Amino acid sequence: MEIVGRGFLAGHLAGIAGHHPDVVALAAGVSAAGDIPPEQYTRESKRLYEVLRYCEEKGKRLVFFSTASAGMYSVPDASPGREDGPVYPATPYGRHKLSLEAVVKSSDVEYLILRLSHVVGFNQPAHQLLPALVRQLVSGEIQVYRGAQRDLIDVEDVIKIVHTLLVDGRTRDVVNVASGHAPHIEDVVTHMEHLLGTRAEKSYVEASGAQPVSIDKLCRLVPPVYGLGFGPDYYRKVLDKYVHAYAHQPITA
Repeated sequence: MEIVGRGFLAGHLAGIAGHHPDVVALAAGVSAAGDIPPEQYTRESKRLYEVLRYCEEKGKRLVFFSTASAGMYSVPDASPGREDGPVYPATPYGRHKLSLEAVVKSSDVEYLILRLSHVVGFNQPAHQLLPALVRQLVSGEIQVYRGAQRDLIDVEDVIKIVHTLLVDGRTRDVVNVASGHAPHIEDVVTHMEHLLGTRAEKSYVEASGAQPVSIDKLCRLVPPVYGLGFGPDYYRKVLDKYVHAYAHQPITA
């Protein structure tokens, strides 16, 4: 596997790179849904175009990472968002990812588009969800988006899923990669406080809930998913694994 990018996801993909010589994984680009300068979206688009041309020339299969966040599946109380159903992205980030998916699908390249939920693991950049929450809790003050929900998934489970899909030769397809359960952010913060043995002063911002993410297709294509422990309490296991690391280690920029 050739990996385009040097960040969080790229670093974890390196562990399976030797198993997939026919694959190019595009693990670079915009990795946050906040206020992103337009030039960053432009840069990611240009890189995708270059990688698509390379894959076509070399006969490589492309893995493109999109999003299953609320930026893509943005209709609270709607039925779970499916890969083959309509989506109504609510943010520039979600609209950007959906437009890049369309570019990939219109190409002649063999591809696998993976819509990732909120991936959690070691060596995350400081702006991503878990390190940002830990930093606020350690400081003693945190802003909580009341009503928001986040589907957390361990990066090690993501890599297992990617590996299985590639070994099976899955191509020209879109797959949600998520746990299928999105706890309220208040519950996430409460569990983190328990782990850290602290209570932070909270300020609240009202937010809408998230549309559920369907993992029916993922479970059908990757039966080992049933052994990963996905369920209502899965997020606690993920937090148990990583919270202390971010409380006691430098957080990368």
